[in-house]
Amino acid sequence: MNHEYYMELALAQAKHAWDLDEIPVGAVVVYEQQIIGCGYNQTISTNDPSAHAEIVAMRAAARHLNNYRLTNCSLYVTLEPCCMCAMALIHARIKNLYFGAFDYKTGACFSCFDLIFNKKHNHKIYVQGGIKQKECAQLLSDFFMHKRMLKKTKNVR
Repeated sequence: MNHEYYMELALAQAKHAWDLDEIPVGAVVVYEQQIIGCGYNQTISTNDPSAHAEIVAMRAAARHLNNYRLTNCSLYVTLEPCCMCAMALIHARIKNLYFGAFDYKTGACFSCFDLIFNKKHNHKIYVQGGIKQKECAQLLSDFFMHKRMLKKTKNVR
């Protein structure tokens, strides 16, 4: 599997989120080397706290497969999943998780919490982080810098 290729597609989803003034996180679900679900953060535009990129992509993939179990699927996401998304990945039975940037505030795989690898889960997910890490992290940094500049400019007026 070409991890960089799929992460580029996830980055394209993240850039779409930015265009909609959402936090730029994107995700794609891959099954048998085919994209079966795409998503980007939509929490603000949909007023839905669960509309993270991973959840949106998994919902699309589940509709595509007509099954809530996403066994033998891989999820590519630009940011390490949070606790909510990590548990959704486990419940969906995702086989592989590949992410870009580490999330040192709310990451639930390596950085902050260790939910994915909890021994109490009967489902195990293969996880690899750091794919196109610089690009994924830079997109988020640029977004928040842009937001701070807009806020500063607004306060000056």
